[in-house]
Amino acid sequence: MGEIKVGDKLPLFGGKDQNGNDFYVASVLGKKVLVIYFYPKDDTPGCTKQACFFRDQYEEFKDLGAEVIGISGDSVKSHKKFSQQYKLPFTLLADSDKSLRKLFGVPSNFLGLIPGRVTYIVDKKGIVQMVFNSMDAESHFPRVLETVKKLV
Repeated sequence: MGEIKVGDKLPLFGGKDQNGNDFYVASVLGKKVLVIYFYPKDDTPGCTKQACFFRDQYEEFKDLGAEVIGISGDSVKSHKKFSQQYKLPFTLLADSDKSLRKLFGVPSNFLGLIPGRVTYIVDKKGIVQMVFNSMDAESHFPRVLETVKKLV
């Protein structure tokens, strides 16, 4: 599959969350607006800032009927530590084999050495409404919240 774009139907996917449990997007698809963000690595400055933004806004996202899902190539163990350290209330999926990154068509940056940072917002019908690709973690924040508010 190529790169997922605005207007595309979200593909069904699953993975192991930070607690080692199986998570399937079908369990929330159609019930909530989804904020799915791919990030390079647990516990790095930009990724921590991004995760803490979602943590700090999580109640607002929940009140709006949205669910946040973070995905990186880190292991379940790494996600658990990251999640506990920063008290992250949302799902983090381990994508160690990069299959989810490939499924979404998330590009790598910096000569292909750093996994890309892309945020997808999916409406309740499972249609992608926003794709935002930027290595600058902070530039994702206002756009994400604004888009979610428009969808609910």
